[in-house]
Amino acid sequence: MDKLIITAAVTGSLPTKRITPHVPITPEEIVRDGIACEKAGASLIHLHARNLQDESPATDYGLFAAIIDGIRANTRLITQISTGGRAGMAYEQRCERLRLQPEMASLTTGSVNFPNSVYENSPALIEALAADMQRYGIKPEVEIFDVSMISNAAALVEKGLAVPPLHFDFVMGLKGAIPATVENLVHLRNSLPPGSTWTAAGIGKAQLPMTTHAILMGGHVRVGLEDNIYFRRGDLATNQQLVARVVQLAQMLGREVATPGEARKILNLPEPPG
Repeated sequence: MDKLIITAAVTGSLPTKRITPHVPITPEEIVRDGIACEKAGASLIHLHARNLQDESPATDYGLFAAIIDGIRANTRLITQISTGGRAGMAYEQRCERLRLQPEMASLTTGSVNFPNSVYENSPALIEALAADMQRYGIKPEVEIFDVSMISNAAALVEKGLAVPPLHFDFVMGLKGAIPATVENLVHLRNSLPPGSTWTAAGIGKAQLPMTTHAILMGGHVRVGLEDNIYFRRGDLATNQQLVARVVQLAQMLGREVATPGEARKILNLPEPPG
């Protein structure tokens, strides 16, 4: 069984300082949390940017550049940029940040009905983003909100727009997406192309149980304030606390935690210079 890769999803698009004072908003705060999460045991950081005026999700290239530069200068974390559409759904709003050439980027291979909106990812958009990632040497993390998105990812391989082995992230427990049950997690894992690696990201109260089962099943885990703001019911968490809990849990379950260098080998990523 591979060592455990812990992804820190430190800010996302939705939590604000009003909801939790621990969420990082500015590039400096995001980098600070990245440093703390690496010290706690994370090997990969999943990155969004926020508008500084109102804390809304941002598409600004300069904000992403400041975050990426800060993470690269201060950590060995694997950098993974989100190409999600909450900040802007159009291709032009979601592709520019890929010019920063992070090691990885998220790629959602289908559309989802959120409670109050549609997260739309057309086949043309998916293929365009996949082609950009290939051009810049970026490994996609295929974001899976439902089982059909796995076959959509396999179709990208058939078209020459993605190179196996693929890496998947199962986003579970979000309203409108696949429920966070052990049965669904097993089904998703069993539906993957041979040789794939995978991460489980449980939303809200699903974070801890999905993390536990992913550790036991040989998968990897994503935690952080993007997905869950609580350490326990009524107790607001920090990103560092959520990462540290996974490390403790992995130790109790007999699973070693990967360093950033070990995580790169597991994910077939080259070691960065320097």
